[in-house]
Amino acid sequence: MLKVADLNAYYGQFHVLKDVSIEVDKGSVAVMLGPNGHGKSTLLKAICGLAERVEGRISCNGREILGQPAESLVNQGVVYIAENRELFPDMTVIENLKLGAYSKNARPREKQNLERVFDLFPRLAERHHQLASTMSGGEARMLAIARGLMANADFLCVDEPSLGLQPNLRLEVFNIIQEINRQGMTILLVEQNIPQITEMADRIYVLEEGCITFSGNKDDALGNDHLKEIFLGM
Repeated sequence: MLKVADLNAYYGQFHVLKDVSIEVDKGSVAVMLGPNGHGKSTLLKAICGLAERVEGRISCNGREILGQPAESLVNQGVVYIAENRELFPDMTVIENLKLGAYSKNARPREKQNLERVFDLFPRLAERHHQLASTMSGGEARMLAIARGLMANADFLCVDEPSLGLQPNLRLEVFNIIQEINRQGMTILLVEQNIPQITEMADRIYVLEEGCITFSGNKDDALGNDHLKEIFLGM
């Protein structure tokens, strides 16, 4: 579904991504591991049309998408869910969700997607009139993911969904991501150091200093001593 080839990205004169190539098969979950500040978020932003300066090739469903604006990519079902959530704090849960359906691709399916989101996130259904600013960290993360689904996405780039969450909430968020994937969603997930993600990953990449230093399935990852020690905490 997604192919990234020889991708280079820059912030000013700083060379962040260096000849990065990855593939994410349709219906799969690919996980990107690596230390903070080594380019993981930049990769997701580059895929979703949000990076400053990018060179190389990015295709989705056989169509070249590099250089297209983020709004156009959202209309094509490519959605970025930011690490900092980017919710509208003074708006309610339902208002945030409906804003997720602003694109012309999503508007006709707003009602169906809202029903799907409330089925996946019953807590959001219970609190649909609650202000986003009053939600816990876990609830806010769920709302951010749900708003991405409201965009009628079929490819989600999810940036560190467990960041700052307690272990029980991490597990809940990961279970929801797995369920979304079982329903057919293709997912590229960035994480820093969460051993549980190997269970959901069809493919694992490691990004260090802007370069891909490992690519393989979860069995390959679990058989790699460096990866187990440094990134999986094993």
